[in-house]
Amino acid sequence: MKGGRCVIFAYSEVGVRCLKVLQSMGAEIELVVTHRDDPNEHRWYGSVAETAAGFGTPVIEPDSAADPALLQRLQALRPDFIFSFYYRHMIGTQLLATARRGALNMHGSLLPKFRGRAPVNWAVAKGATETGATLHYMVEKPDAGEIVGQQAVPILADDSAREVFDKVVVAAEIVLWTAWPKLSAGTAPRIAQDLTAGSYFGRRTPEDGRIDWRASAKEIHDLVRAVAPPYPGAFTDVDGVRLFVHRTQRRPSASRATPPTIACLQRHGDEVIVQCADGQQLSVLEGKVGDETIAAWMRRSGLDRLELRG
Repeated sequence: MKGGRCVIFAYSEVGVRCLKVLQSMGAEIELVVTHRDDPNEHRWYGSVAETAAGFGTPVIEPDSAADPALLQRLQALRPDFIFSFYYRHMIGTQLLATARRGALNMHGSLLPKFRGRAPVNWAVAKGATETGATLHYMVEKPDAGEIVGQQAVPILADDSAREVFDKVVVAAEIVLWTAWPKLSAGTAPRIAQDLTAGSYFGRRTPEDGRIDWRASAKEIHDLVRAVAPPYPGAFTDVDGVRLFVHRTQRRPSASRATPPTIACLQRHGDEVIVQCADGQQLSVLEGKVGDETIAAWMRRSGLDRLELRG
């Protein structure tokens, strides 16, 4: 059995690029299911709906993947394959069962590592040195099905989550480009996951960007990278004022013999340094207090040093 009629659930840049891959490779795309763009959300990625419409492919935007009308439509279509490319809702087993040859998801990590939500952000926050994209079969348990293909990418020491995400998008293209001929020919591998070798992480919220100043310099640096814009950003509150830290760089080891008990922010002209609780230092390369830089705000407030707690 060769070829394959596809229904694609997609959103975000991974959705756009993977849709383009399948279109370029001649897949029969019967329907694209996506989300309505949220006017309150800063959308920094392409539109799946616009991309599909440009191909002349039918597009729908149901409020939920559990919409009975959606199930009826897929039961009528009886696609060979269902693909999920960064679609934000879980696709239930009834929908998955309408795919005659399998339902597959593109996940932004090297499964079984970083299963669950926001895999790129979690990988950066946890200090991982590589991640990637994994195409796997969907089962009832999230990100647990058999693997068809993977592509690794490096996470460099100062990479932000956005920079890593851009690499993961390309990795997803490579995985799908390699896998589709095998899927359509019925020769794709199915490699079982060892879930005990990985981990599951839940969704992140803006509050997860709050900096714990008791953490090490590396842990703080990794958090800043993981939530830097276009994500909500790392922050701290000082006397009712919110400081956002958007980019840091680890400095050479300080000569201090005994680590301080309390982290502090130090201003040296226009340079801002964090003396962390583990004795190491971070340069704050980008940060904001309202519309001001942190250095400008400290200067205006008459501050050369600021203790950081919490």
